[in-house]
Formats: sequence, structure tokens, C-alpha cells
Amino acid sequence: MAEEVTKASDEKPPTAIEHGAVSDGPPEAGDTELLATLGYKQELRRHYSTIQIFAVAFSIMGLLPSIASTLSFSMPAGPVGMVWGWLVASVFIFIVSLAMADLASAMPTAGGLYFWTHYYAADKWKNALSFIVGYSNTIGLIGGICSIDYGFANMLLSMISIARDGNWTASRPVIYGTYVATVVAHGLIATFFGRIMPKIQSICIFLNVGLVFATVVALPVGKHKNAPPVNSGSYVFGHMENLTTWPTGWTFMLAWLSPIWTIGAFDSCVHMSEEATHATRAVPIGIIASSGLCGILGFVCLAVIAASMDTNIEGILGSAFGQPMAQIYYDALGKSGALGFMAVVSSVQFFMGLSIILAASRQSWAFSRDGALPFSSFFRKISQHRLMRYQPVNMMCGVVLVAVVIGLLSLIDNAAANALFSLAVAANDLAWLTPILARLLWGNERFVPGEFYTGKYLSKPIAWTAVIYMVFAILLCMFPTEGPNPTPADMNYTVVINGALWLGSFAYYMLHARKTFKGPQTTVAPEEEGKRIEAERDTSEQ
Repeated sequence: MAEEVTKASDEKPPTAIEHGAVSDGPPEAGDTELLATLGYKQELRRHYSTIQIFAVAFSIMGLLPSIASTLSFSMPAGPVGMVWGWLVASVFIFIVSLAMADLASAMPTAGGLYFWTHYYAADKWKNALSFIVGYSNTIGLIGGICSIDYGFANMLLSMISIARDGNWTASRPVIYGTYVATVVAHGLIATFFGRIMPKIQSICIFLNVGLVFATVVALPVGKHKNAPPVNSGSYVFGHMENLTTWPTGWTFMLAWLSPIWTIGAFDSCVHMSEEATHATRAVPIGIIASSGLCGILGFVCLAVIAASMDTNIEGILGSAFGQPMAQIYYDALGKSGALGFMAVVSSVQFFMGLSIILAASRQSWAFSRDGALPFSSFFRKISQHRLMRYQPVNMMCGVVLVAVVIGLLSLIDNAAANALFSLAVAANDLAWLTPILARLLWGNERFVPGEFYTGKYLSKPIAWTAVIYMVFAILLCMFPTEGPNPTPADMNYTVVINGALWLGSFAYYMLHARKTFKGPQTTVAPEEEGKRIEAERDTSEQ
């Protein structure tokens, strides 16, 4: 096998328009041909439409559940931090999505981020950078599983607390046990219901938008007799607080962590590239549509939450329910209303975890296909079992196992649990930043636009803005949120966890992997794949 493997990125791929949109055969033939020019044979089933690719990312973002899970980051800055912090950060995030969409349309593959890094980077750095990006993206996505399912466990248990009028609070072992059960359930569902996952993703669009609409209407209109009054516009859009020991301006910046974490899944469209039909169009549309819609709806939703919540923000953050959003629902709608809405919020968050299992397993599978992960020969296998056919089942099991292990951090304290959220942000931002920067520094002449392109004059400024913003976002998510002199319980351990990840992956590369990892590897020659496609066409015509 080793003799047959050569680097896929040594040759300049044709444009996506040339290969991704022209075919006389089945609809997916053009996608298969383009994938072959990148060096890979078609192993997964292409059955996700453009709307379903968008749905994967939008479902993972899970707007309202994500806002609920991250209110503790934005509320210390008051309504201004919640509302305007969201809007400003979401604009920068949308710029990042545009830069990523340019690359995704040109070369759509499941391991896109590390593949692009290897393709555009200078020869001296391409293997090492590609390796680190692949590990950072893999662990970042698994960190996303951890943070989403940990948030779900807290939401589910907060419902029990509401039902008992705040007289019960879940212990850390109970939270972790619920988290483990959730991760395992997601793995089983994604494995055995792979054929209907595209339809499940489509349903998630309506669940997410419907929940946002219901919340926006119910919070200000459906108030019970003891509910706090609706706050004025000047309070919602002009009231600033500082419940940290940081300067007020920096507290506002820390409020960006809520949108940074929430609108942080559009790269999942990239990882679904090899299951998308007309990937050169579906993937970039999914990226920019999910980030843009999430930004707009989030701004509206947070404005309504700020208008409807009690002005005692410290009381909300210290809620006996263990979940600020649960307290806001309880204050505005009463016990039964809060239970009803939290049940729906928890259901949507459950589907978020299901969707990110897909993205994480596809990225990890692609990385193992190129021989970068330990036991790659085992994890890169595609199941041929009737119920699980065309799925990387081994890799899905591996992702679940790693998520269960990383989730042990939640048993330590709140600071360690919060690191689950920041792990996903820092690791993925580095993975997003590197290929965009590599294209700017070394790869402009190699870049061939795909079907989606921001244009000759806008593409580079957009990319540079994205790079500068992501450097800032990585640094931001490593700051202690309470203040500059944290106690061990308040410390942000993201710098420790991510530092260990990046240094560890680099050390592993230098000590061992540099001898074996040569970047993306071909699994099929384009001419061989072309012959296979022609044979399939002849068979279908007969």
C-alpha cells in the first residue's frame, strides 16, 4: 500500500467549475470526478442536498440552546454586551465564513482545512502545519461535542430543579453521567440511522427557527402576574454593567465569547463535502447561510431576552436552577412555561450534539485516511454492513470514546467545565486561520476560484480581516472571565489544554509523524476514477 500512496496536492487541481458542475451521468458524477482530481476515491454516499448541508451547520449552532449555554459569558457585561457584543462579533464571524467559503468551493473535501493548508503552504512548512491543523480541528470538533452535550446535560437536569422549585441541584457526578449517556446515545443514533440523517437535519431547521420565534413572542407577551416588567429600549440597547473585575471595555469584549462559540460550526459543511451533491455550490452556501442567519436571528433573540429578563443580572447568573435561561423563562412565564420551553430547548440541543457527531467523525475519518491518527488503518475503514453502509463507523466510535474521556474535566470544577467550551473555540479558530493565512502568504498563485468566489478585489481583504480577527478570538477565549487575578476555581484552563494540544501534536510530529506523514495522500488516480465513472454510466444506460 505504501508504494501506491503519493501526495494528492503536488498537482494543481482544476477549478471546481470545470469538474464539479459538468457531467452527463448521474448528478453526483461531477462531484466524484472533482474529488478524484484531489486524489480521493468516493467512499461515502452523496445524499445531502444544499439545504441539508446548511442544516447540519445550522443545527450544530442550535441558536437558542447555544445562547442559553453561553449567557454566563455575555450577561456580566449587561444588555449592551449581550446585544451589541453579539452583533459586532457576528459580523467578524461572517467575514471568516466568506473567506472559508472561497476555499471550500475551490477544493471541497472532508479534510478541507488541513488539506488546504498543505496545498497552499510553503514546501518547508506544509507537512508540519497540515499535521497541526488536522489535530487542532479534530480535537476542536470533539471539544464541540463535549461542550454541546455538557450543556444539554445541564439543561435537562435544570428541568428537574425547576420541577422541584429550585430545591435540588445536580451534583457533578450526576451531570457527568448524564453527559456520558447523551454522547453514547448520539453515537448510536448517528451510526444506525445514517440513511435518514439528512431528513433529520432538515427537520432541525424548523425546530431551531420555531423555537426562536416562540421565545421572541412568549417572553414579552406571555408574562404571568408576578413577572418583571418589560424593560425599556434604552436599557436593552444602552445599559452596560460590569460584573467582573476587568475594565468595562474588556468585559464587553469577553461577551463576544457567546457568539464566538455559538456561530462556530460552519466548518462542518466542509467536513460533509464528500456527502454533498454539487459540493462546489452546496458547501459554500451552507457556510455563509448558516453563519449569516444565525447572526441575524441571534441579535433579535438576545434583544428580546434583554427586554424580558429581570434587571437583577447577578440573581439570574446565580440561579438555583443552574441555568440562567431557565431562570429567565421561569421569571417571565412561571413554572409550567419554563418547563415547557426548557423541554424544547433541551430537545434542540440534543439534535445539536447529534449533528456535530457527524462533522467530527468525518473530519477525523479524513485525517485517518491520510494516515495521521494513531491506528489510522482501523479508523479509516468504511462500514459495509447493511444498516451502516458507507459510514465511518469505527471513527464514530472513536470520537465518542474520546469525548467521554475529555468530559471528565467537568468533574473537577466550573473552570474546568468551561474549558470544554473554549477548547472548541481556540482549536477550531487555529484550524480555520492557518489555511486562509497560508493562501495569503504562499498560495495566491495556486488559488483557483470555485463556483463561489468573493471576487478578485474583495477576496484578499476579506481573508486578511478574517485572519486578524481569529488571532484576537484565540487570545480572547484564553482570558479568565471573572477578572485578572483568578483563583484556581475561576481560572480559564484553555491556554493549558490547547497549549498541550498544539505542543503535543508538534512534538509527536517531530519525534515520529514527520517520518510517516507526508500530507494528504491519494487513494485513487483521477484517470482510474474516470474509467470507473464511465463504466457506471454505460451500465446505467444499458
